[in-house]
Amino acid sequence: MILAEIISFLNSAIPLSLQESYDNCGLLIGNSETEITGALICVDVTDEVLNEAIIKKCNLIISHHPLIFSGIKSLTGRTDTEQLVIKVIRENLAIFALHTNLDNHNEGVNHFLCGKLGILNPEILKPAAGIMRKLVTFCPPSHANPVREAIFNAGAGHIGNYDSCSFNLSGEGTFKALDGANPFVGERGKLHTEQELRIETIFPAYLEKVIVAALIRAHPYEEVAYDIYPLANLNQQIGAGMIGTLPEQIDAEEFLIHVKETLQIGCIRHTRLKNKKIQRIAVCGGSGSFLINDAINCNADIYMTGDIRYHDFFIPGNRMILADIGHFESEQFTKELIYTLLKKKFTTFALFISGTNTNPVNYL
Repeated sequence: MILAEIISFLNSAIPLSLQESYDNCGLLIGNSETEITGALICVDVTDEVLNEAIIKKCNLIISHHPLIFSGIKSLTGRTDTEQLVIKVIRENLAIFALHTNLDNHNEGVNHFLCGKLGILNPEILKPAAGIMRKLVTFCPPSHANPVREAIFNAGAGHIGNYDSCSFNLSGEGTFKALDGANPFVGERGKLHTEQELRIETIFPAYLEKVIVAALIRAHPYEEVAYDIYPLANLNQQIGAGMIGTLPEQIDAEEFLIHVKETLQIGCIRHTRLKNKKIQRIAVCGGSGSFLINDAINCNADIYMTGDIRYHDFFIPGNRMILADIGHFESEQFTKELIYTLLKKKFTTFALFISGTNTNPVNYL
């Protein structure tokens, strides 16, 4: 299989545009035209992981955390990262990262973690803002159905648990075909009035090119008139963290024991439990201290994430339990998630989940 095929699928399923501005997702090392013999999926790229890939004859490594985060100005082997990059190039391996774009996806890291912990009906904790667009176009009523169908199939018209959403308004359009035009209706040199339907729908910004291309293919006019407006709406399908519920209330300590056993955590740091019953659970894989207030505002009984600093534990007060379940521990199932995603698409391709534990934190 050619690497470009895998990249194309991953970029369509987990768009790079969902990553945070500081991140570095996508193909980090390698040639997209390389023939891939196998892929090893991991959380972090370490020397042990590289050796594992070589032994398993995998020339592609798909990681959650990017090997290269910031710019590299030289390759002298001065740093651990430079040494790893040199080894990757020497062994002719490719590195692809799915990081915050997978975190921010509504079926990504946090959704998978909720499933593992038995949290039901998870929703985005902090929906993304400023990434929605409105598409407005105009076409004859006779062609409205195929035009709508085309843009819906391309990804437009999704609002929560509904799809194919649009608003349609009848009106009159005017135009004059000039020399060289081949008008669908009307005559060259004459002002023409046509009954048209104004079709409005919304879409996430990262699908703009695909949706506009679908519109133009399906539209009968030689020149397709359309407008695209930026929206301030929140996108409930994209964003950071997730919040859901347990089937019933449970003692906080009992739930944390369940979390500890499920995630095989050495220890959980948490605020006072006070024999509290909990049911509404918020999570964020990795470093999620920035969502503490969002979890409080969403009436979470407990918020679980990693890398919580000392002073952050004071923020909730008595309003919510705050628990640090570990950065690696909260993201460890990312390997399984990526494997499942790829296996559904490439059923016969050689995929391996790394058996190397890359967690740098140990517990005594």
